Amino acid sequence: MKRIASFCVDHTTLMPGLYLSRQDGDVLTWDIRMKQPNRGSYLSPAAAHTLEHLFATYARNSEWSEHVVYVGPMGCLTGFYLLTTGLDKMQALELVRQSFAWMASYEGPIPGASEKECGNYLMMDPVAARREASEMLEVLNSLGTQQPFTGTY
Repeated sequence: MKRIASFCVDHTTLMPGLYLSRQDGDVLTWDIRMKQPNRGSYLSPAAAHTLEHLFATYARNSEWSEHVVYVGPMGCLTGFYLLTTGLDKMQALELVRQSFAWMASYEGPIPGASEKECGNYLMMDPVAARREASEMLEVLNSLGTQQPFTGTY
C-alpha cells in the first residue's frame, strides 16, 4: 500500500504551532500541533476529549461555522486537526486563536458531555483542558502576521 501523506511528515522536526497539512480540492487540513512529537509530553486522553468537545462547539458556532468541515484530535495526542473550506490562512489562524482563547477561559458544563450525547462522557478533564488551551494560546499569539504559520508540510 502507498504511505499516506501524514506518515511522510518528519515528526522529528515538528514544534508546537499551526501548519497547513494538506489541501484536497477546496478542503484545507490544518495541523494544530500542541506538543512536540515523541518527547514524552502528550495531551491526556481526558484533556484531549474535553478540548474536542469545546473546540468543535466553538468552531461550529463561530462566525466561520459554515467553513468548518471537521475538528478532531490526533490519535498521537499531540494536537488537533481542523478541516476548513473557504477560509484563507489569516482567517483560519483567527478562528483557531479565538477557539483556544475561549477554551482557555471556559468554565461551565462541557457541551455534549452526557450519556445520551457522547460515547465516553465521563472521560473529561476541564482543568487540564484549560491549561493545555492556555499553553497553546501563547504559541498561537506568538505567530506573526507576516509569517503566521510555523510552516507547510
